Amino acid sequence: MMPEFIFDREDERRALRQRFAKRRPFLIHGPTGVGKTLLLRSLLPELPSVLYCEDSGTKHAVFCSLANSLLRLGNPRARIVFRNEEAIKSKSAVSLKGIVMDALSDGQYTIVLDHLAHPSQSFAAAVREIMSWGSTPVNAVARSSHMEETGFLQPLYSDRSEKCEIRNFEKSMAEQFAREVVRCTNLTASNMNEFLDKILQFSEGNPGTIVALVETAKHPKYRSEEHIKISPLYIDFRMNWSPALRSRSTPAGV
Repeated sequence: MMPEFIFDREDERRALRQRFAKRRPFLIHGPTGVGKTLLLRSLLPELPSVLYCEDSGTKHAVFCSLANSLLRLGNPRARIVFRNEEAIKSKSAVSLKGIVMDALSDGQYTIVLDHLAHPSQSFAAAVREIMSWGSTPVNAVARSSHMEETGFLQPLYSDRSEKCEIRNFEKSMAEQFAREVVRCTNLTASNMNEFLDKILQFSEGNPGTIVALVETAKHPKYRSEEHIKISPLYIDFRMNWSPALRSRSTPAGV
């Protein structure tokens, strides 16, 4: 796996910084592999008061993540109740929620919920409670801004101004990115230009797909000396890997 890196996303980074500074809830959305998580993680060192929840599949997972983040930040209430992360694991879901809610009122925090899993009505109710209890903005990350992706959280981000879309690269930028990925992975081939043309056609500018295709091309199955077997690679990727790219987050060099 090649190292993750940020490629030509300064406009998006600037837009996210501005939104975080306003301390208003918003939804970050874009297709799998576009680099939403990577962008957020690149900004976290600049935003110490942002509590990032990588796993937002359940309420309990969210409150465990928030408790750990508050403890690491030295939140007074969290330090009194939790000696370490093991103490957090020993708390019941109800107890954990109450402690976290109280701790949030001690500072100007912002919450980011990444990797949502079709949040339920009770999940959305807990988010509303967080937002109203301590005036803590809660930002969400999803593949789509539609109901099937954001579940019962969708009404919280119904206005267009509350949505921030991260898009695939335009064709010229996608080509630059693909060539950079090829350089970083040391991929060589006598039919490189043909391979890059196929990548750009299939990926539609999605950086995660570009990275996955380049890495797949290094497999001996798709090599004949210095030649990439483009058709078998393309067919196998389309049949076996592209559904996975649509259904889960993939590391993407953006």
